[in-house]
Amino acid sequence: MSSLPSSIQLPRHVAIILDGNGRWAKKHHLPRQEGHKKGAATTQDVVETFIKYKIPYLTLYIFSTENWKRPKIEVEGLLKLIEERLNEGIKYALNNGVKIRHLGKLDRLPAKINGKIKEAEELTRNNDQITLGIAFNYGSRDEIVEATRSIIRNNLNAEDINESVLSRYLYTSDMPDPDLIIRTGGEMRLSNFLLWQAAYAEIYFTPVLWPDFNKEEIDKALIAYSKRQRRFGNIAER
Repeated sequence: MSSLPSSIQLPRHVAIILDGNGRWAKKHHLPRQEGHKKGAATTQDVVETFIKYKIPYLTLYIFSTENWKRPKIEVEGLLKLIEERLNEGIKYALNNGVKIRHLGKLDRLPAKINGKIKEAEELTRNNDQITLGIAFNYGSRDEIVEATRSIIRNNLNAEDINESVLSRYLYTSDMPDPDLIIRTGGEMRLSNFLLWQAAYAEIYFTPVLWPDFNKEEIDKALIAYSKRQRRFGNIAER
């Protein structure tokens, strides 16, 4: 049951930077991999809440292009965890109307994960309860560079290139820009996430570590969003 006010204005697209798995593990005197496992369980709970709230788009920043710099043992553990969760995730998506969209590059990912991501997108492409963007091996600057390369390859005239055209070449081409970006874990930066798409997004930072991010914390973020006045460069109405 929703604890949100019935009159609340909900966003159409929420994007979340999942941060704090490692610190959660340290806080509980556990290996970092245990933090990632707890974070994976939290992810499913969060998706369920957004489905209940009928928010049509949710994007989760799972793994950045910079995360490859982490210790090899941690990266390998993350990739193994993703591989283990993909089959379960596909089953959940099919049973709950989740359309899965991968945002990012597939080229550096192991073949099994690469294939499973493509399978997930294909099997869920007609689902319509929620579109779940999984930003995995994603970096916003890299995304913009790749979009520019694609525009050049397609021989578009310089005069024909505008914001709408460039947006069509981004990974999020079939998704609306995020209305709300949430970052857990207390850091206050976007960390190369949806930099183009976030131009007019409301930003919400919380010190809560991702494994502890629950429905109550989601409600706090959505209520805070509903109190913002979005002007998109215009003057506030009196």
